[in-house]
Amino acid sequence: MDERTFILGVDLDGVVGDFYGALRRIAAEWLHKCEDELTTEVSYGLDEWGIAEFGGYERLHRFAVTQRNLFRDMKPMEGAPAVLRKLSHRGIRIRIITHRLFLKYSHKTSITQTVDWLDTYDIPYWDLCFMNDKGAVGAHVYLDDAPSNIEKLRAQGCTTIVFTNSTNRRVPGLRANSWRDVEALVEESREYWATGTLNLFDDAAFPTSPSA
Repeated sequence: MDERTFILGVDLDGVVGDFYGALRRIAAEWLHKCEDELTTEVSYGLDEWGIAEFGGYERLHRFAVTQRNLFRDMKPMEGAPAVLRKLSHRGIRIRIITHRLFLKYSHKTSITQTVDWLDTYDIPYWDLCFMNDKGAVGAHVYLDDAPSNIEKLRAQGCTTIVFTNSTNRRVPGLRANSWRDVEALVEESREYWATGTLNLFDDAAFPTSPSA
């Protein structure tokens, strides 16, 4: 890890991109249901939408990516591109770390859609990493929404900000409810890093976001 530059490790789906909103629209078509029938209060895996009898999450995900261009057409989360531009302009290294290659035989599609989407919304990044073990990539602070990723990162000693959605409301610790919160927390964590005391920026010490 480059110790001369502060690195922010950023997840894409559910954090920078409105993954659940985009997938909900596609799932309504796939399930032949009205979108209003699909709750927005989902858990990880989307069991609430009743997708198991249609082939489950992996099959829905494959359809969404390969047939409906999920990664190219989803909208960004409110404020995400602008905040990332500001953080990048201030010298923070944006390292995007995503596990979008978990589906076999669709890697080219996933990568191409991802790069096109980042360019379309002028989202800055220095590095684009397709990784399952996000802690192996290296960043000073991580931003993620998936409970399993957050648990794994924190177990590795990585300071991790939870980006709030319905899948992670019970996850304790450092949390951002908006991209305005993200900006504030990243800047605060960089101040700790600059003084050599980032380890004092303890996830457990920040149970709520700045705007909560």
